[in-house]
This record gives sequence, C-alpha cells and structure tokens, in this order.
Amino acid sequence: MRTTEPPSLPRLAAASLAGTAIEFYDFFIYGTAAALVLGPLFFPTFSPLAGTLAAFATFGVGFVARPLGSVLFGHIGDRRGRRPVLVGSLLLTGVATVAVGCVPTYESIGIAAPVLLLVLRFLQGLGLGGEWGGAVLLTAEHAPAERRGLWASFPQIGPPVGFLLANGIMLALSATLSDAQFTAWGWRVPFWAAGVLAAAGLALRTSLAESPDFLRVREHARVPLVEVVRDHWRLVLLTAGALAVGYAVFYAVTTWSLAYAVERLGVSRTVMLTCIMAAVVVKGALTPVVAVLGDRYGRRPLCLLGCAASALWMFPMIALLATGQPLLMFLGFLVAMIAFITMFAVIAAYLPELYEPRVRCTGAAVGYNLGGVLGGALTPIVATAVAQGDGTPWGVAAYLTGIAVLSLGCFALLPETRPVREAVPAAG
Repeated sequence: MRTTEPPSLPRLAAASLAGTAIEFYDFFIYGTAAALVLGPLFFPTFSPLAGTLAAFATFGVGFVARPLGSVLFGHIGDRRGRRPVLVGSLLLTGVATVAVGCVPTYESIGIAAPVLLLVLRFLQGLGLGGEWGGAVLLTAEHAPAERRGLWASFPQIGPPVGFLLANGIMLALSATLSDAQFTAWGWRVPFWAAGVLAAAGLALRTSLAESPDFLRVREHARVPLVEVVRDHWRLVLLTAGALAVGYAVFYAVTTWSLAYAVERLGVSRTVMLTCIMAAVVVKGALTPVVAVLGDRYGRRPLCLLGCAASALWMFPMIALLATGQPLLMFLGFLVAMIAFITMFAVIAAYLPELYEPRVRCTGAAVGYNLGGVLGGALTPIVATAVAQGDGTPWGVAAYLTGIAVLSLGCFALLPETRPVREAVPAAG
C-alpha cells in the first residue's frame, strides 16, 4: 500500500532548506572574507602569512562554538520542541553576521577590532550549532520511514545554496569593484545582506508544525546532555570522527584552496571563486539523488564509499590545484565534492536514526558539530601552515588523507539504520 506524506511535508522541507541556506550563507561568507581580506584589515601588524593564519583562527572559533550551540539549542529542542530551535538559531546567526559587516577595522579602533570579530564569529557558530539539528529533525521526523533519506536531504541542500549565494555576491563584487573599493567597503555588503535574508527566513519558520516524534515522547529528558554523555558517549565520538573528513574536504576546497591559489599561485579571485562554485553546484544537484540511493541501499555503505573515495583523491586533487589551471583545478574540486556528498547527503537521515527521540536533538547535533571542530576548524589553519615552500603542498594531501582514513574507521564501527520493510507473507 502506498504511503501518503503529510500535507505539510513539502512546506517543511522548503522552510528547512531556506533556513539552512540562510544560516550557512552567514557562516560561509565569513570564510570567504577570511581568505580574501580579513587578514590585512584586522591583523595589519602581522606578516601576510601570519595575518592569514590569524584570520583563519577567527574562522575556526565559529566551529568551536558550534558544539556549544548544539548543547544549548539541543537542550531546547529536546525539552521544548524542534520548532523554537529554528527561530532562535536563525535570529542569533543573522544578527551576528550583520554586526560583522559593521565592525571597524584595526586602523580605526585598534585591538578592539579583532576582538569584536572574534566575539561575533563565536555567536555565529553558536547559532549555527543549533540550526542543523532543528532543521534536519523537524523534516526527518515528519517524513515516512522509507523515504526519510530523500526528505531529510533537503536541509542538506541548504549549505551549497548558502555557499553559492555567499560566493556569488562576493564574485559579483570582486568582478565589478576595484581592489581598493572591495577592500574599503565591498566585502561588507554580503554581511549586511544577511539581515534581509534572516527576516525572510523567520517569516517562513514561525508557522511550522512541531515534530510528531517530539510530541509522542511521554517523558522528555530533564538534562539531555547528561543522558547523551552517560549513555551515548561512544556514539557521539564515532559520529564526530566519521564526519570529520566531510568538513576537512569541504573547507580545504572552499576556504584554504581559495587563499592558497590567490596568494601563492597568483590565480585571480574571480577564477578561483568560479571554479569552486561550479563544483558546489554539482554537489548540490546530486544531493537528493544520492539520498534516494541511501533509502534504497542504506546509509552506511554510501558513507564508507565516500570516505574511501576521499582518501584516494586527496593527492590527485592537490596535484591538480598546484597547476593553477582553471579546468584542472575544477576537476580536482568536482571529484572531491562528489565524494563529500556521497557521505553527507545521507547524514541527515543517518544521525537522527542513531539516537532515541528523547535525546535526539542534542545527540545528533553534538556529534555533527564536533565533527566540524575536528575537520572544519583545523583544516584551513593546518593546511596554511603546512603548505610552505615553493613546491606542491603534498603535506596538505597527506593530512586530508589521514583524516579520511580516520573517518573510514569510524563509519565502519557504526551500525546501519535504514528502515527495512517487513516481507508480506504470501496468500494461501
């Protein structure tokens, strides 16, 4: 018998996609700015290398804040519902992002400038730490079991949409403004635009229905984090280690490679942004396709496949990047993004299925965002420090391959969760 989706499911999926797109736009625009302009503007007394490292360090603070945000908003999500998380996290991230665009540079207010940048980046991460759990759970818990992977993948399309929006605006400004104009004020425009996007996202989310799984739980966890640490600590560590490779690959491509190619290889900002964005477009388009495969063949096999592909591709990707040739760099980024989405398209269904409903918002979000600390926060810093000298940065490839092998081992220790339909006995 055919399962009928709840009438509100397409609207829920659209609202979740829009919200994650907006919040990841806020998060990604900082990474692009850190790679291009924040070093000289906020750390002018540093050498160019040290300034880039300092800018990436403030970028990393957002990842450190994300697990704290998942604890804060996870507590709200498991105690009060998934819906309040969507509104609160979007509001916090949006306000912090607009404020980043208003911070005076070091030349105007001295050391207070990078300090303010650090605080606002922390608040961005705090909000984003709650966003993923709320958006994914609200969609996944409404979806029919046999199509949960597909419906839960819609929030996962939000990050590439947010990335394309952020970098599209940066690309347009970079192409139309002089270097002096871009450095003086142009880089601030995408941050100010976040206010308009946040207001639109709030309008979409205020009338969403609460998750049926949350409403069915008779007794909600009093302190969800305590239960997660006590009963699910091994699962949290395994999911964090498993997801680290996805973050490492994504930010190596979208953040570190941007800074490396512009500063070290002399490739123009416009060319690099175009190559990266083209690869991310393919990644976003493939997300629901891979999610359907996850519903058919399972979550874990695709995660293992994506990890293995990442481990095998990092050295070729770095070799292609080192050529400085747009088509070759695009090829390197494209295969890396396909390996990435082979894992992350099914994660939105996989992680919630690993945790019981009473602590699901906290457990899934903490594991997801700890993976961001391991893979996303450290990768641009480590890669920038390792990629010294005039030759091909093989040390970066070795670092990324090592993370892929670690994640492969973690996924191998996790169980399969895809719901299996029971066979109907034959008549007679």
